[in-house]
Amino acid sequence: MRFHEPPADLAGLFTTFYRVEFTCSDGRVRDALQPEWSGLRFFEGALPQTRIGNGDLLENADFTAMGPSSLPIAFRLGTSRMWGVGLLPQGWATFMRHPASDFANRIYDGRLAPAFQPFVPLADTLDFAEASELADLERITTFFRTLRERSPLPDRRIKAIHEMLLDPELPDVASMADRCGMNQRTMERLCRRYFGFPPKLLLRRQRFMRSLSKFMLDPSLGWIGALDSLYFDQSHFVRDCHTFLGMAPSEYAAMEHPVLSAFMRERMKAHGSAVQTLDRPG
Repeated sequence: MRFHEPPADLAGLFTTFYRVEFTCSDGRVRDALQPEWSGLRFFEGALPQTRIGNGDLLENADFTAMGPSSLPIAFRLGTSRMWGVGLLPQGWATFMRHPASDFANRIYDGRLAPAFQPFVPLADTLDFAEASELADLERITTFFRTLRERSPLPDRRIKAIHEMLLDPELPDVASMADRCGMNQRTMERLCRRYFGFPPKLLLRRQRFMRSLSKFMLDPSLGWIGALDSLYFDQSHFVRDCHTFLGMAPSEYAAMEHPVLSAFMRERMKAHGSAVQTLDRPG
C-alpha cells in the first residue's frame, strides 16, 4: 500500500489518495474498517463484498462509494488492486450536491447510484498496474482539479467546525458552537449537511477514534492506557464501543485485523495520522 498526499491546490478536500494491492493466496480475507469520512474506492480483480453495520451487502461492484460512517465497515476480498479516495467534509461540499446525512452509514455501487455517477469517468480511466501508479495518480489529480473548477467553493464554516472536532479538550456541543462563532442550530444544520451526523455524535466519534487508534497502534497499552482524557470511566468507553463497533472492547481486541492493522501502521508512517477521522482539514 502507498499513500499519496493531495497536491496543495486540493488540500482540505481529501484525506489521501492511496493504492493497495491485495494478494490472498487462501482465497479471501475478512476484516472491518472503523468509522470514517466518505470515500470512493475503485477495484480491479476479485471484487469485494462490503456492508456497513447491519446494512445490505454490496457485491460485484468495481466502484464503491460511501457516505460518512459511524459504524464498522465489514468487507471480504480476494486478490485485487484498489485505488481509494477519501473525501473530507470540505470535499463533500465541493463535489456532492446532496446532504451527507442522506448517505450516512450507506454504501453504494458507484456506477448505479445517481449521486456518484459524476465519478464514473474516473473509474473507467484507471489502469491499476503497479507500473502505472504515477500515471493513475495524475489521472486522479487532474480529474478532481477539473471537477473542482466547475464546483462552488465550500462554506468557510465547514473548516472551522472540522478544526474544533480535532481539539482533544473540547467537552461539548455548546463549547464547540461558541468557539466556532455560531449558534447551535446553525452548527447542527451544517454538521448534518456536510459531516453526515449531528455535532454531539461527531464529538463522541472523535473521542472514541482517538482512543481506538491509540490502542490499535500500541495494544500493549491496554484499553485503560488508551482511553481519551474526556472519558469519565471505562464503562463510558464500553458504551461508545458498542455504539461505533457493535461489540465490547474485549471482543474487538480478540478479532484478527489482517488488513486494518497494517493499513493503520503504514498510514501513520506516511501521513502522520492513522485514521481518516483524525486528519486535519488542510
